[in-house]
Amino acid sequence: MSATPTAPPPSLRPYLTARHDLLWQEADAFAAEHIAPRAARMEAAPGKVERKAADLMAVRGWFAVTVPAAFGGLDAGHVARTILIHRIARVSAAAAAILQATLIPVGALLHFATYEQKGRWLPQLADGSLLLSIAVTEPLAGGHIGGMATTAERAGHEWVITGSKIHIGNSHLAGAHLVVARTAGPGVSTSQALTAFMVEADRPGLSVPGHQAALGLHGFSAGRLDLDHVRVPDDAMVGEVGQGLAVAQSSSILYGRSNLAAVSLGIHEAVVDTTTTRLKTRPRYRGTLSDLPVLRDRIGAMEARLRAGRILAYQAVHLLDHGLPCDADLINSKYLGHQWAAQSTQDAMELHGAHALDGTYVLQRFWRDIQHTYPPAGTGEVQRIRLADAAFDEDHIQWSEHLAAEAAWARPDPTAA
Repeated sequence: MSATPTAPPPSLRPYLTARHDLLWQEADAFAAEHIAPRAARMEAAPGKVERKAADLMAVRGWFAVTVPAAFGGLDAGHVARTILIHRIARVSAAAAAILQATLIPVGALLHFATYEQKGRWLPQLADGSLLLSIAVTEPLAGGHIGGMATTAERAGHEWVITGSKIHIGNSHLAGAHLVVARTAGPGVSTSQALTAFMVEADRPGLSVPGHQAALGLHGFSAGRLDLDHVRVPDDAMVGEVGQGLAVAQSSSILYGRSNLAAVSLGIHEAVVDTTTTRLKTRPRYRGTLSDLPVLRDRIGAMEARLRAGRILAYQAVHLLDHGLPCDADLINSKYLGHQWAAQSTQDAMELHGAHALDGTYVLQRFWRDIQHTYPPAGTGEVQRIRLADAAFDEDHIQWSEHLAAEAAWARPDPTAA
């Protein structure tokens, strides 16, 4: 699709400031100049990890978009984070995935790290010298945190970590991994049995097997970490002993859900643009395919889903920027954002007919990439269970409210520049 920059739609005006408008334009220009030329090469070489795009985003400070200025960050908040991921995903979901995967552990550091730890790690993110991953998912337990088998045992002033993690975003790019491990035995509840540790990629005993291409997101690495008696000091622990579940859950809800909503939104927008362009330029009878009512009906449904997904994505992070309780809104933006984008992508495949099956046609990339926004940060079933908790008023902790002091970047006047 075209990477031509566009202005934010009027429906987003309640959520955007003048600063956001500038960032939108900057992200569009960056995607057009640096990402669009790489997208086809990334697609053609699925076994290769894309590093240049990561470097280019890093030097702009985008991995520190939510990091306070005191640590060298942009201090721009969550709407800004969504803008960057959304506008890059419109051109390459894989490049956007590189950005969003580091931003999740950034959230963990902002909310749980000590001031000294923030001073150690966050400036490196801000100057582009460090990328991060968060390592929770495991080969046997998957995303079931309660079944986590990776252990961390205290040895004097160190911890010894042993286990394996899989589907770890930026596994081959990260200079450090935020690893959640079990620090208590089976008799302790999951809410108190896990602890988070920052583990540098060059620690003895930590290995990352070679990159294996996935169904989509070619160029993005989401691989395996093997930890064989990896030793880290006490000051590598993020949060307190037993806070690992809180670190993982809060980061997933406040950052992971909205990040994936933004990736889905970018893909969704690209799908609609690609399909309408095709239908407007394809001759049929005395006009074009876009004149046929049966096809216009399908496009109307795609457009409706896109507009609704856009509002959900931006409204949720707007609330988060203002320190308001919005966990369910963040969850819903991820759940429906993926569902609607996946439906529109399937419709687009059908509307393109046999042309959609051509191996080099861009629509295949969108179809494969959108599959990757379903499992991370909780499948649709997990999201619906959490939404049911909200419906029954049983969502006992609101991370957006609990961490409001750290999350509220926006000025009181939402229209201020």
